[in-house]
Amino acid sequence: MALGDGFIYARALHLAAELGIADLLAGQERSTEELARRTGTDAGTLHSMLRALAGCGVFTESAPGRFALTEVGACLRSDHPRSVRTTIAQSGRITARAFQHADHALRTGDGAFATAFGQPFWEFLRDNPQEGAAFDTAMQEHSRVERGAIVEAYDFPRTGRIVDVGGGDGTLLAAVLTARPLTTGVLFDLPHVVERTCLGEAGLTERCEVVGGDIFGDLPAGGDLYLMKSVLHGWSDADAVRILRGCRQAMKPDGRLLLIERVIPAGDAPHTSKAFDFAMHVMAGGQERTGEEYTRLLTEAGLTVGRLIPTGSVQSIVEAVLPGDRP
Repeated sequence: MALGDGFIYARALHLAAELGIADLLAGQERSTEELARRTGTDAGTLHSMLRALAGCGVFTESAPGRFALTEVGACLRSDHPRSVRTTIAQSGRITARAFQHADHALRTGDGAFATAFGQPFWEFLRDNPQEGAAFDTAMQEHSRVERGAIVEAYDFPRTGRIVDVGGGDGTLLAAVLTARPLTTGVLFDLPHVVERTCLGEAGLTERCEVVGGDIFGDLPAGGDLYLMKSVLHGWSDADAVRILRGCRQAMKPDGRLLLIERVIPAGDAPHTSKAFDFAMHVMAGGQERTGEEYTRLLTEAGLTVGRLIPTGSVQSIVEAVLPGDRP
């Protein structure tokens, strides 16, 4: 029953993020009445929602009818360095709506997003620029939380050319280039996505080329190391192999490819990759995969798995090389 009630807390969290409650509580506690006035909500219902989330450690009711932020809840602030506000809010607008049609995905094996929104996910983001920008921000939020663990877990080359395929605004690539000041980079993603690059803010414009293109087309060639973070989980096996073959064609003979994904572990122990796997099936007909499944895809694409490397985050690194070039 507790699992069945989980959606109540999730929906409350979505709404708290959408309303910007954490921003209003930044640095001070406020009464329910003031929060209701500022958010245009009913004070009684808002109090009920905040009290439920206080029970989860997101807020604290410091006095009857007065709420403050906790350390966990601070991550819903827009200005927090590890903010996840956009991710949580968009999940409420998009993921929750798609999940109303999860039975369609379960019966057909096709993603339910088009059933809920009338068009496939990527087309929807293209045709709805505000949601497209919010999705890019959400991906930045994920990368900000995970990038440190990724850079720490892998011995990135000291020199050479690093190509981030599907790299969004370049948050991860910027972290890698900053940690390896003698390297250069290429940020590759859809043209409208790379327009919002953060590389200038990071002072990396002169060291990094920005290329807009299609992941199923020609990829920037001649890289020493290729990165793909949270890319393949959005595609079917057949499409994933096409993408991997494109990487293989672009790589140098001694190049490396890093797949940074939520790798599903064996056994029944809870792991975020298992929930995300179901979510990817429902949302887009994609999937998370086990290490063995990534090995099979890479082999079919003409690549060989070098290592499977855990990180201090939900992500793992699958390192791939060309046959005969074992690390």
